[in-house]
Amino acid sequence: METHKNILVPFDFNEQAHIALGQSYNLARMLKLEITLLYVYEEGGMFNKFFSADQSDELIKKMENELEAFSSAKSKETGLKINYLVARGKVHAKIVEVAELIQSEFVIMGKESNFNLYAPNVGANTSRVIRNAKCPVITISAESHYNGCRSILLPIDLTQESRQKVSWGIELAKMFGATIKVVTVLWSVNHKEIKSSLTAKMLQVKKFIEERNIKCTAEMIEAAKESDMVPTMLVYAKQQGDIDLILIMTQQETGLTPFFVNSHATEVIRQSDFPVMSIVPKDLGETLSFK
Repeated sequence: METHKNILVPFDFNEQAHIALGQSYNLARMLKLEITLLYVYEEGGMFNKFFSADQSDELIKKMENELEAFSSAKSKETGLKINYLVARGKVHAKIVEVAELIQSEFVIMGKESNFNLYAPNVGANTSRVIRNAKCPVITISAESHYNGCRSILLPIDLTQESRQKVSWGIELAKMFGATIKVVTVLWSVNHKEIKSSLTAKMLQVKKFIEERNIKCTAEMIEAAKESDMVPTMLVYAKQQGDIDLILIMTQQETGLTPFFVNSHATEVIRQSDFPVMSIVPKDLGETLSFK
């Protein structure tokens, strides 16, 4: 896995931004990474049209001063190096651009991060960052979370699992000393062939993970219909009591049955109270040999 230098936290001083920043500390310590706070001033935004150019410059300078003081205080509090940046432009585009520029290994952000007061449940900016960032994006809901990672939920289906998805799960489990909990959701409950294929795939993945000295469990759960798959999985995650991260792919993987892709990925992010790591596969179709 490539070595990067930063965790990027889009930051606008709201509740989710503070929670996202708090979640970045352990990761930064474990990987010896710096943290960069990024505030994006979106010219032409909802309220900015009421300000003159001079007033906009004054607001940006004020934000720079506030971020400088805040990042300095947090650096002293945590012992981590916390940088800050203020940029002008489209929020999602600047986040993606800066993440690449400073070689971020992760972007950690609130799932409603729209930099305005009227964000929907999954903000448009958050959604665009997830789809376009080259590094994994961890989305955080507006709740407190466990300080670390006890177990990682790894949903699988009949698509060919990308090497990156399983590899990321293994890498993160090693970092945190976490368990990986493989889960598959069956909704064609009377289809013996699908059930058999899912069972075989699940056990192959479990064996592959355990061979890398990671504690792993695997379980099949049932949903009444396809639209219940994500809610059923999230209920299962809550029942486990120790899930601290869900790992999903955000583009369709090679195979017959699309599952955690497109709308399903969005639903996981939208409905989850757990942090969700979204990975855009770099090489679609690259698969693991589990034998």
